[in-house]
Amino acid sequence: MSYHGTILKKSITISKIYSIHYFEYMNNFSFCGETHDFWEFICVDKGEVGVTADEKFTILKRGDIAFHQPNEFHNVQATGKIAPNLVVISFQCKDNAMTFFRNQVLRIDETEHNLLANIIIEARRCFDCRLDDPYLQNMPQKEPDMFGAEQLICLYLEQLLIHLIRRYANPLASHRKIVKTAPLKSIKNKNDAEIFNRITDYMENHLDSTITIEQICKDNLIGRAQLQKIFKEQCGLGIIEYFSLLKVNAAKEMIRTNYLNFTQISEQLGYSSIHYFSRQFKKITGMTPSEYAQSIKAMAEGVF
Repeated sequence: MSYHGTILKKSITISKIYSIHYFEYMNNFSFCGETHDFWEFICVDKGEVGVTADEKFTILKRGDIAFHQPNEFHNVQATGKIAPNLVVISFQCKDNAMTFFRNQVLRIDETEHNLLANIIIEARRCFDCRLDDPYLQNMPQKEPDMFGAEQLICLYLEQLLIHLIRRYANPLASHRKIVKTAPLKSIKNKNDAEIFNRITDYMENHLDSTITIEQICKDNLIGRAQLQKIFKEQCGLGIIEYFSLLKVNAAKEMIRTNYLNFTQISEQLGYSSIHYFSRQFKKITGMTPSEYAQSIKAMAEGVF
């Protein structure tokens, strides 16, 4: 018996990566615009921005993703309302399938959001630069911190594009459910994810206070051991560690919005003192609140 291998056809191939960025912008940031001969997309992770593609202006909100085809002029500016967090990725792909993305503004789902997060994670492992400098035009490579990081960037990006095309080109097929009995492990994983999402929503609604694990357990009818196990499995963090991260992320957004001073931000987020707030902020970000504000301001002024 002789075997004949099958060469699988690739519908989308990423041949080059030009930039991978995760930006935390001030609420008044503005980028004057550019054109280049490769693809780029911008996805709003938090807040909102105004985007111009050639002469068309669009407001993008959280979860929106806009594509710019090669040689299309584009710019971006914050709306002045909310300090935005953005994912911007530019790449070369010459496959015919990319015509689907011309002039497209889409909404990402949870799977696509996770793929974007994975791309950012792998980029930090194989590029020797910060990913939040809007004026960086070349990304110096380094020896990857983990095996396969560069290849995973291409795979995740190709999967993201394929997933978007499938979901929007044939939505009925992509949402068609296959009737089958789910294994017990699958049911447990789904239940754990639902509990995790419920608890994180609860914590986001209590960012202005100091809560304990005991209070979280009591208010959500869950045991301490089960709660700790779910958080370790879902995000690799302890409950209070995750809550501290949520607070600091909220503080960063408030700093970039530029409406409140550090004392007011500290009070709004339920910190016992400005000094404790500053220590927690530096512990998580590596910068004091004032150093972070100066860094963001420098980026906005192009002297980063």
